[in-house]
Amino acid sequence: MAKFLRHALVPMALLACAPAIVPYAHADEGMWTMDNLPVKQMQDRYHFTPSKEWIDRVTKASARLALGCSASFVSADGLVMTNHHCANECLQQLSDKTHNYFQDGYSAKNPAAEQRCPAMELNQLDSITDVTDRMQAALKGKEGEAYTKARQAEESAIEKECAGADAKTWRCDVISLYHGGRTALYRYRRYQDVRMVMAPDQNTAFFGGDPDNFNFPRYDLDMAFLRVYENGKPAKVAAYLPFDAEGPKDGELVFTSGNPGSTEREVPLADLEFSRNVTVPFVIDNYSALDGALWQYSRESVAHHQEAQERIFGIENSLKVYRGRVPVLADPKLLDAKAKSEASLRDWINADEGRKKTYGDPWAKNAQALAVKQQIFKPYIMLEGSFGLQGDLFSYAKLLVRGAYERQKPDAERLTAFHDGRLPALEAELGSIAPVYPDLEKTELAFSLTKLRQVLGADDESVKQVLGKAAPDDLAVSLVNGSKLADPKVRLALWKGGAKAIEASQDPMIVLARKIEPQARALRKRMDDEVAAPSRQATEAMAKARFARDGVSSYPDATFTQRLSFGQVKGWDENGKQVAPFTTFAGLYDRATGSDPFKLSKPWLDAKGRVNLNTPFDFVSTNDIIGGNSGSPVIDAQGHAVGLIFDGNIHSLGGDFYYDESTNRAVAVDSAAILESLKSVYKNQALADELVKGHL
Repeated sequence: MAKFLRHALVPMALLACAPAIVPYAHADEGMWTMDNLPVKQMQDRYHFTPSKEWIDRVTKASARLALGCSASFVSADGLVMTNHHCANECLQQLSDKTHNYFQDGYSAKNPAAEQRCPAMELNQLDSITDVTDRMQAALKGKEGEAYTKARQAEESAIEKECAGADAKTWRCDVISLYHGGRTALYRYRRYQDVRMVMAPDQNTAFFGGDPDNFNFPRYDLDMAFLRVYENGKPAKVAAYLPFDAEGPKDGELVFTSGNPGSTEREVPLADLEFSRNVTVPFVIDNYSALDGALWQYSRESVAHHQEAQERIFGIENSLKVYRGRVPVLADPKLLDAKAKSEASLRDWINADEGRKKTYGDPWAKNAQALAVKQQIFKPYIMLEGSFGLQGDLFSYAKLLVRGAYERQKPDAERLTAFHDGRLPALEAELGSIAPVYPDLEKTELAFSLTKLRQVLGADDESVKQVLGKAAPDDLAVSLVNGSKLADPKVRLALWKGGAKAIEASQDPMIVLARKIEPQARALRKRMDDEVAAPSRQATEAMAKARFARDGVSSYPDATFTQRLSFGQVKGWDENGKQVAPFTTFAGLYDRATGSDPFKLSKPWLDAKGRVNLNTPFDFVSTNDIIGGNSGSPVIDAQGHAVGLIFDGNIHSLGGDFYYDESTNRAVAVDSAAILESLKSVYKNQALADELVKGHL
């Protein structure tokens, strides 16, 4: 650690000694990096000053799941708290013909019975290092392809120095903040042995289903408990959040420490317009069609329902998010405010010849990048992006083919995902024993092959190359039936065999991935060199100009890195009616109808006479959160866990673009509800005791 980047590495404990003081921001808005907390705002608004010990413990007790959720340590024996919907994939993968853990819940009688999640990694933040000057020096004067290569090379060098010879223990990510205005290195302790401890049934975790989703009052027990292991034993962790048995009070100051995924609060107006006109409609159309296909699949048999349940849950949740963005991106208040802000900054730059020379015209540069993005959007997203060919088997094939190609290069020239420091996670993914469902694979692949032809057209050369003369349904069947990639031993053998093994393979999924790879890689290169590089340079120039004019007075857009937000437990006014901040167990039973999605499971029906009906269930707060914050702990001023974030209200759907304290609310499970349900409903006194005591 001492020799890494010489004196650049600052342990989090030292960062906590002197948190940066940021000028006052607006209300409770903000997802603040742990090394740049708005101390003055906390003092002025809530008379609270976080101590070194508080910041350090909250930092180290917080965690993230690599699949895209947040979490926290809640006992010294590696016990981790997160959401049920963040553990869905593990519950699905552990299920078999006699157990549907996703639907019916899971409970290990003791640590020895805790089953390992087949494909889960947990990251614990260790340190944040500012590497802005180093990255700026490496990128100076570079454009296009040269810029991309220089960025990849410098990121590779920094990450390799950070992880050293132990990439299986340390994960190091170079993160662009303020759209390039600052660059930081995040070093994580990685845990790849993560085991399931307890999760309630799906009816309880998602009580109210879609009608209540993104609404409040809520009565969801959206919780799950995991445990990280080292050398086959529960890991001993130095920092965890003591569990508060009573939960928070109305008006109380509370914090969330999580990993919000991505926001667009700093992006230029033109990017918002691109999202509104191109990206959001495309995503809604494709997710809607896939949701329909999987819904039909799930109705064909009990087995199909079980196989598709986790996938459908995720798609339907995403659909509601994207549909919520439609009115937000059409809101003239948002667009006008963004236009005025950019006009003001442009006028400030143009008012001085020196500033004009320094910053240029970043808006024109960004417009050129967006023009290229518009041109290649559909082929890119269908061949290289997230709406390409679906299914686990093709995903494995693409990873193997891309990995074989990338690992032939020097580390500095590889795509970021294939740097040496990232390989342990990829190998763990390929070695996962998670089940592959052949019928589901055929359905998803046939759907995506059909969409590929619809979106790009039957005359597109890529479509002809993929489909040939075959119908999508027939091709999907032959590909899935002929592939051996469901076997992790086969996948790992191909990975270890490298390029020679991939070129020699006759596995039909590998053959298909090899066909697509040249075009997909070419599209990726254009996106990196002609879109991402100039766009990053443009937004970086805007950020630097804003820094020069205003100072570092705000927080960067979310980047799936640890952020702290703060606020208070507080309801809101909805059309003249006050929405109370808490719900109770009594309200849960009143809301139950006996039919889905308001159907209570048998343990809850049996427990009605035992539970304290006045126990708080869920609550809302003014904390600023977005997707990725799922599983974040809610923490009080003493640094105790008082709740568990699982959602936002309907007004928070615009949170990617702006924050409005009057109506935006985070929704959390109350810690009192967690303990009461464990003791009185699920009769899991051992887990309740571990939460209260802080150890096994």
